[in-house]
Amino acid sequence: MEQNQMINILPRFEEEYPLIENCNGQNNADFVFVVKKIENDKNKTNRNLYLRKLNENGFQILRKEDAHNLYFGIQAREEIFDKYIHHLNNSTRRYNDCIQRTVLKSTRLRIINFILWKTRYSTIDDPNEDLLYASNSLHKLLKDGAFHAVFPLHEEGTHKEEGKLQREWAKWKCLFKKQPIDEIRDYFGERITLYFAWLGWYNTMLIPAAISGVLVFLYGLMYFETNQVSKEICNASEIIMCPLCDQRCQYWRLNETCSYAKVTQLFDHEITVLFAMFMAIWATVFLEVWKRARARAVSFWELYHWDEDEEDLVLGLLYNPNVSPKEYTHSYKRTTVVMLLACVLLTVIISIALGIVICRVIFAVLFTTSSSEFLSDHASTAAVMVGAVLHFLTILIMTKINRRVAILLCNLERPRTSLAQENNFTVKMFTFQFFTMFSSIIYIAFFLGRINGQPSNYVRIARQWRLEECHPSGCMTDLFIQMAVVMILKQILSSCMEYAVPSLKHQWKRYNKKTLKEEVRDEVKHHWMKNYSLSSTDSFSLFNEFLEMAIQYSFTTIFVAAFPLAPLLALVNNLFEIRLDARKMLLLQRRPIPRKAKDIGIWVKILEAIGVLAVIGNGLVIAITSDFIPRLVYRYEYGPCANGRSAVDNCLMGYVNNSLSVFYVKHFENETRLKDNGSESLGFRVKYCRYRDYRTGDDYEYTIQFWHIFAARLGFLVLFENVVISIKFIAAWFVPDVPASVENQNLKQTYERLQKELKMTNGDIPDNQMLNRCRYQSTTV
Repeated sequence: MEQNQMINILPRFEEEYPLIENCNGQNNADFVFVVKKIENDKNKTNRNLYLRKLNENGFQILRKEDAHNLYFGIQAREEIFDKYIHHLNNSTRRYNDCIQRTVLKSTRLRIINFILWKTRYSTIDDPNEDLLYASNSLHKLLKDGAFHAVFPLHEEGTHKEEGKLQREWAKWKCLFKKQPIDEIRDYFGERITLYFAWLGWYNTMLIPAAISGVLVFLYGLMYFETNQVSKEICNASEIIMCPLCDQRCQYWRLNETCSYAKVTQLFDHEITVLFAMFMAIWATVFLEVWKRARARAVSFWELYHWDEDEEDLVLGLLYNPNVSPKEYTHSYKRTTVVMLLACVLLTVIISIALGIVICRVIFAVLFTTSSSEFLSDHASTAAVMVGAVLHFLTILIMTKINRRVAILLCNLERPRTSLAQENNFTVKMFTFQFFTMFSSIIYIAFFLGRINGQPSNYVRIARQWRLEECHPSGCMTDLFIQMAVVMILKQILSSCMEYAVPSLKHQWKRYNKKTLKEEVRDEVKHHWMKNYSLSSTDSFSLFNEFLEMAIQYSFTTIFVAAFPLAPLLALVNNLFEIRLDARKMLLLQRRPIPRKAKDIGIWVKILEAIGVLAVIGNGLVIAITSDFIPRLVYRYEYGPCANGRSAVDNCLMGYVNNSLSVFYVKHFENETRLKDNGSESLGFRVKYCRYRDYRTGDDYEYTIQFWHIFAARLGFLVLFENVVISIKFIAAWFVPDVPASVENQNLKQTYERLQKELKMTNGDIPDNQMLNRCRYQSTTV
């Protein structure tokens, strides 16, 4: 048959078909298909075949058009849902004395979306029926351009659910109000609702963490001017420090870094240890409390025993009884390739972090020798900030690369289901992002100033670039600056990218697209066009929100000992984040496909892993990065109060001088020898200088004090890790994941179900007329 003849026998879907009226008496649609008017005949034929198949399956179709596009709105008849709702066996309708009121809109859209993607159409060129299910589908139509977009419609602003969400959820005045979880669930489905519920609990639990962090900061402020260590540094005008770089750097007086020392003591004090322990335990308590809240919610939604794989099988069998389940497979070859490729990318990420370290070294030298007095005086701080900005820029670039590689690796693995694909992608993407975010921070926290050697034998990168040194008051400020810059910039930029960019795009389309200004009187058409002008959504939309929060959660817990204000920043950001996400999903994005869920999935395991890393990270920060242990050893072993000696005004008197070793300048390496011996910059010839370490003055070997501190660091780390891990396990045991009331409710429901089944097996069958009446009411609502 010729192609033109085949087109003529098709139903005329290019003409309007009346839609059945919905419950509020207005003509509308569930989904809209958008078609560009410039297309070939083959696409038009295939599109009409597909629409005819939908019409045969119980969908009514309405056609609209503007100057550039065709719009096909589809609405499903109520009888389509009866078979699915009956077999899904979940809380998809609200019951009141056997009278079912209506199908939840989110469930309605989910079932329609399933049918749309499963619908196959036949053509004259299909000699083999098996090929029909392999090729002729909505996916092929979108790929070929027969359809430009497919999306569900937002409800009108006057609709009960959306109207309430816009009034009580998306408004800025609702910043401190409780979220309408039930309405969110009715509109967006359980998966998105659980994200907002989790984010709400996260904000609630951040309140005590933020208060504790502020108290730690205020404690440091109380002793900002009177701290013994910073006072000694500020008064050390006679202590000459070794140059910070080769040849071009000069000797410098220790008191030149007085401000830097004072800032360091804001966070590096005894209370920080207690705060780190509190935050490690807080991470466990937060997850346990969330698990309880989740259990209550899903039990109320009657999803406690719901299984996604089982529901997918039910939907597939209802649509096609002959469909075979997709079996589990595992390939060691593909897994090995995926692991190797992932290791290659992680190596690249670590190499980039090493490159940032080199840039910091170069900028430190440039700033030290700068003609600007301000830059030369604050060269170290400026280099740290430049390194932080460079780190942030690499994050922006690597995020795109990480996403592409994670998708590639997931495709190589060939996961069985879409859920398995999402989980695999989530693990890989989070791992790549975690290394991208924290590789440079890990270097500053645990390696900066500890592997750089000493003046007669510096460690160099490629035998050229000398590694940085820590400030005499410690490396905590470097870590604080790095975390503060990255966290603040990331949160600000993320908010701008998430909301400002879609908002500007939407405004641009509204004022520049003529199609949105045509025939405003047609309210249905205007509503469809308005939805089409919104930003598109996909399965990654919610993933991006979770990933952002998981990275923030890592900043808030893992290195919080160096940045006690991180919980406060996270709380302030998240208060706006909820409203930004709400406004974005309601006003700036097309309506996402609702999905059922009973938890937040793989993200729980990721958050649990972050909780374990929080214990390890904070323990290492206090034991290695902080000067808490060296000060403790000096106080009780080497200071004026050691071995029970009579107390003085402060047991840390002399600590700074004790923590600096002596180096004779005649022993400098050739690469380090300076043009100025101190006569020009200081007014006298320097014979020896000081540097941060515990070494002897003759052969520059480690002193016994160094090994005492090393043993104390190791002992504290083991003690801290074991104590906090034990408390975490006790807290997890003490707070059950599921409340007893939820367990009893599920037990009661199971008991009642078994009782009914037992009565039916004994012949006590319920009144058939009553069952028929309920069934009739459910199909006629």
